[in-house]
Amino acid sequence: MSTLPQIELEHATGQAAELLAQVKKNVGSIPNMAKTMASSPALLKGYLGLSGALAGGVLPAAVRERLALATAEYNRCTYCLSAHTMLATKVAKLDSDETARARHADSADEHVAALLTLSDTIARGRGTIDESALDTARAAGVTNAEIGEVLGNLALNILTNYFNLVADTANEFPVVQPHQHV
Repeated sequence: MSTLPQIELEHATGQAAELLAQVKKNVGSIPNMAKTMASSPALLKGYLGLSGALAGGVLPAAVRERLALATAEYNRCTYCLSAHTMLATKVAKLDSDETARARHADSADEHVAALLTLSDTIARGRGTIDESALDTARAAGVTNAEIGEVLGNLALNILTNYFNLVADTANEFPVVQPHQHV
């Protein structure tokens, strides 16, 4: 059971109502995560702002979805893993092999694999990395803009992972469970 309530658009007021209406207009529906985030309009506004800004960056949707899958798997967030598996296959048109590889911070595409490895290294180091990690990414053709956006996407994904884990957000997507880690 969720630890934070969902706010339905018809019961929302003020900025929460405006933000939920914006989500519905842009997405066509309002995901449970947004309804739950609406308890704090500042949080929902910040999430939507960062998500929208990164969507206009240099990393295409298929890469951003892979980054989200890798982070959700690492953080064991079933809600985000389920949502981003659906988005990766239905919206970003990733095949099942790439979706599965992304959960392990890997890709058949060497450049994408370098981005995923960098993100995973940063996450596992809690932001502290060896300079060789950046050198390796740059040797694979990763640009400074991509490095910045990897960090931005990692921050966004950690935010949503942690939020959904704490809130125990009701999952409306086909459920994808994290792998068992030893």
